[in-house]
Amino acid sequence: MKFHRTALPLTSLWSSPFVRWQGSLADVSSIDLAAAVAGDALAQRGVDRDAIGRLVVGTTIPQPHAFYAPPWLAARLGMPGVTGPIVAQACATSVAGLVSAAVEFESGADGLTLFVATDRTSNGPLLIYPRSQGIGGSPATEHWVLDSFAADPNTGQPMVATAENVARDGAMTRQALDDLTMLRWEQYQRALADDRRFQRGYLQPVALPRGKGKVLRVETDEGVHPYSAEGLAALKPVVNEGGVVTFGSQTHPADGCAGALVTDPARARALSAGGGVITLLSAAFARAERGHMPKAATLAAQRAAEEAGIALSEARFVVSHNPFAVNDLWFAQQTGFPLERMNPYGCSLIYGHPQGPTGLRGITELAHALREAGGGTGVFTGCAAGDTGAAIVIRVD
Repeated sequence: MKFHRTALPLTSLWSSPFVRWQGSLADVSSIDLAAAVAGDALAQRGVDRDAIGRLVVGTTIPQPHAFYAPPWLAARLGMPGVTGPIVAQACATSVAGLVSAAVEFESGADGLTLFVATDRTSNGPLLIYPRSQGIGGSPATEHWVLDSFAADPNTGQPMVATAENVARDGAMTRQALDDLTMLRWEQYQRALADDRRFQRGYLQPVALPRGKGKVLRVETDEGVHPYSAEGLAALKPVVNEGGVVTFGSQTHPADGCAGALVTDPARARALSAGGGVITLLSAAFARAERGHMPKAATLAAQRAAEEAGIALSEARFVVSHNPFAVNDLWFAQQTGFPLERMNPYGCSLIYGHPQGPTGLRGITELAHALREAGGGTGVFTGCAAGDTGAAIVIRVD
């Protein structure tokens, strides 16, 4: 899909810190988290909420009352006349949500749309499905998070198996994956330099009332383990029989949220007040062969670049949602894109993966990296459940 008239004020993108699952946000509804963080972000940016005409909510893990998520969240944000769709496509939710928000502007509408993506992998729900044919009417059950991680119903394979499949296809060694993981860790350290100067441009602290006179505050990513070459080398493969992927070279589940204002180019320029404008150029979805999920991110990026009319080599940066280091190594093997120009300030491999908002944080970091470099074109891409990939091409002016 190619875009012609959709833009975002760069200063109006944000992400909460990401918190490793079962951490500080383990008992916080993702809808409550979104209401608190988005409310603070809009207030700090001085956004006129009466100007927001539509809300898109991206969320993948059921939470209490999430059936009413868009109108309920809008009401809590002081926008009682606003509503919109819920978008859910596993790890591709952020790209799918931005596409949903963009469609209205591409159709000629004007105004302002708020996109909020939020998820909590902690304490995922246990669903009970009635089953009248079961013995005595006994129900079937599903742990929404853990069962989804454990196996794709189409292949019967866990997600780590898809990484091992691609590692074999790419003749990837354990050392190459560990070396790439260390590079991604070092890049994340750049985002923390100078008292987190880079992150402070978009990372919106969490402040949630918790009882009388108490506030739960989260200002930085929580649960990111320190990495070292020696520590990575000491880890055993997740798949013991000939595996090369370890818990060091794959991401961890997390909780968090992110948000953005979507509009037309003229309004984006006015709202940015000189802070930069993000123009959406294209988006694409792709599916790799069965059981090879990490390949899908490369396929999606190639399609999105083709839609935008550019070569991937022309991108100043690529930011990826990379639940496995395998993803980025495959991307570099297939495209020739330098690994050093991917994820210049970190990625989900290091700081974690709450699913719905992961992509929007990556897109936000891509935009800020482009602004730091003086502008230009960049690509965000990532894989998603079911051997799916999603990518988006942006330009920062």
